[in-house]
Amino acid sequence: MQSQLLLERAMMLIPLVLSLSVHEFAHAWSARLLGDDTAERMGRLTLNPLAHIHPIGTLLLPLLGIPFGWARPVPVDATRFRRDIPMRTGWMITAAAGPLSNLFLAAVSALAFGLTMRWAPDFLLANPGLRSLLGIMVVINVVLALFNLLPVPPLDGSRVVEGLLPQRLLGAWQRVLALGPVLLIGILFFGGRLIQGPKDYVVGLMERLIFGIATIGI
Repeated sequence: MQSQLLLERAMMLIPLVLSLSVHEFAHAWSARLLGDDTAERMGRLTLNPLAHIHPIGTLLLPLLGIPFGWARPVPVDATRFRRDIPMRTGWMITAAAGPLSNLFLAAVSALAFGLTMRWAPDFLLANPGLRSLLGIMVVINVVLALFNLLPVPPLDGSRVVEGLLPQRLLGAWQRVLALGPVLLIGILFFGGRLIQGPKDYVVGLMERLIFGIATIGI
């Protein structure tokens, strides 16, 4: 029983590491488009998981069954953004790129799931590992996207909110950010509940996409 549990957790590492790698690559790629090549010079503009893995956040915690994890943050130097990009806007774009990449990956996984169900259902039935992988990819990426969009530093959502706020509200927002460590502790305990409703909704959309592709015209 214990070995089976460890095996299941180890299998979860594959979609988790892939999803976190895409997330961090998206930060690096968007920063490079805006003129900041810091991540590229440090070898982080890559999908190679070895460049992004954090030994504790990416490997140890998932293996221990703790439903929380992270990768090594991609360095971004806002002073290197192009002059036509306001710094707040640049921060917002690079921050949003991570969660958006996870939603994209969830949609691609759902598309692959649906197409396989439509054109090779026997192959899917004969390979339950593939079915589980695609399903996990959908859920993990939806969760990563929504969790990272929570407006609490150092999560990406705090940068997105800062980029959208009018100038007159930035002072009040900075006072909220000062509570970041306390808010982050609260998010670690209650973040799952905060995103439960949106997660169920988005995963439901992905499931409709899967079955829509699999059954359309049949």
